[in-house]
Amino acid sequence: MKHIEIFTDGACRGNPGPGGWGAIIRYRGKEKHIKGGEDHTTNNQMELMAAIRALEALKEPCKIDLTTDSQYLRKGMLEWMENWKKRNWRNSNNKPVKNQELWKRLDELVAAHKISWHWVKGHSDHPENEQADALANQAIDEMLDC
Repeated sequence: MKHIEIFTDGACRGNPGPGGWGAIIRYRGKEKHIKGGEDHTTNNQMELMAAIRALEALKEPCKIDLTTDSQYLRKGMLEWMENWKKRNWRNSNNKPVKNQELWKRLDELVAAHKISWHWVKGHSDHPENEQADALANQAIDEMLDC
């Protein structure tokens, strides 16, 4: 099984507002950089999209170290997801889970892989996190320039 490293980040100007996501996919020293944006979104949605798009870019099941600066993404996958599914996608207050469709999409993608989730503090000079952030912001800039 291939061992892949993924670094993701999301950004938003206003929350909600125009947003972008960026991801770096690394395998055997080679990197692929991907990015995208949406007109009206939230920072959390862009954090989820970065992970979704990175996993969609893989062509086969992999062992993955995924690094994010989003506790929302990491805790969602490691701590909250199991209970959301048990409660039919309702949170502990019995309200529908926010961004449910994105969480479901991510859950389907994750099933094909063996993923270790890692967190880094955002804007703390972690090189790959800074690169992923730059990609997310480039996506917003490109969208706003249209």
